[in-house]
Amino acid sequence: MLTDLFKRIKATPFTGKRRLVALVGAPASGKSTLAEALAQMDPSIQVVPMDGFHLDNSILSERGILHRKGAPETFDAAGFVHLVRRLRTEDGVVFPHFDRSRDQSIAGAGAVRPETETILVEGNYLMLDIAPWQKLAPLWDLSVKIDVPLAVLRQRLLQRWTDHGYTQAEAAGKADGNDLPNATFVLENSLHCDVVVTADQVTDAPPSPPTPTHKVE
Repeated sequence: MLTDLFKRIKATPFTGKRRLVALVGAPASGKSTLAEALAQMDPSIQVVPMDGFHLDNSILSERGILHRKGAPETFDAAGFVHLVRRLRTEDGVVFPHFDRSRDQSIAGAGAVRPETETILVEGNYLMLDIAPWQKLAPLWDLSVKIDVPLAVLRQRLLQRWTDHGYTQAEAAGKADGNDLPNATFVLENSLHCDVVVTADQVTDAPPSPPTPTHKVE
């Protein structure tokens, strides 16, 4: 599967400075794993994650939505759309990363390399059909959806949260109270993607480096 998808990506024409590919999926669907595996196959491929546009916890607390972190309204969606437009047309673009160990976005932590021909943008809401996210769909040269059953997502989410130091009960609360509703929202409100891959196919990809396992409050 990985080789076929790689060939499909490389064969996709593009009109901007570089090819933009959306890797879309629910939380814990394997977006990062797939993106990193593809990037390892060709140095002209680079990954840009949507997670760098998480709003800071202080802002989420002020708005009363810290418990919903990861939902569409907890991102700087307009800023992200602006970045994607710049990725199509500009050189030297810098972008933020999200540090899971600190639960915090870091501005200017990444930069598009001069040799980059293809950018894999990975995130939950890249094909969402609601404002302002719907402005993204026309910007992609190719869109790839990772299709994972909700039961598998729940198992992965429980493992993710316990790996970060939460108890089983706390992990279940986070998964069932926020992550899985977000996953359902993605499934019900996203536009059709050009390519669909399954959970088993993503599992076959080489794993991405593990994230730190500190408990985040």
